[in-house]
Amino acid sequence: MAERGNSAADPQRHPDPNEKLVKIFDSEQEPEALVVKGLLDSAGIDNDLTSASLVQDAFPGLGGMILLVREEDAEAARRVIAEGRQSPPDDDETAEIQTIEEPPPTT
Repeated sequence: MAERGNSAADPQRHPDPNEKLVKIFDSEQEPEALVVKGLLDSAGIDNDLTSASLVQDAFPGLGGMILLVREEDAEAARRVIAEGRQSPPDDDETAEIQTIEEPPPTT
């Protein structure tokens, strides 16, 4: 996988490392962290997903994942995450399907 450049055309901007960043989410499960990252990306909030462990070269994924945002975006990011937890899934797999039975043929 090629590394991204810091070009102005890059749609996936990351927060400037010299800015004050705050942790707004952490998870032991990478898929959960990726879902939350997607929520923030969709809301237009720049974020950085990073590993909570310093030994990633030897044990990738060990120790969990952390999402960081700019300090001024933290409140909006927390609100997006809270709304994401409260909203029902788009495709409700538990929905009931109504079936119509035809009457038996009369003879």
